[in-house]
Amino acid sequence: MANQYEKMVAQKARLKEKMAREDFKLRQSKYYENRQARKARSRRLIQKGALLEKYFQADNLSVDQTEKLLKIFADYVNAHKPNKLKNDQPRY
Repeated sequence: MANQYEKMVAQKARLKEKMAREDFKLRQSKYYENRQARKARSRRLIQKGALLEKYFQADNLSVDQTEKLLKIFADYVNAHKPNKLKNDQPRY
């Protein structure tokens, strides 16, 4: 009877270790996915910022000045944006 009890205790310990490993893998996977999403967002923001500087010649403007410039044109651009560039349209 004691031998069976020891086997069950050992099995419980192995299962706890396995659960801990699986939990670690899950957390590591989520961290990796979040990290990849952050990298993609950073890259996208850098590319858009470069385009803003290129087409608006805004490389000498401060952040506040750039925001004011964008606010001036935001209503016009959003009102005249082609349907294929609007957010509610499916992407192909």
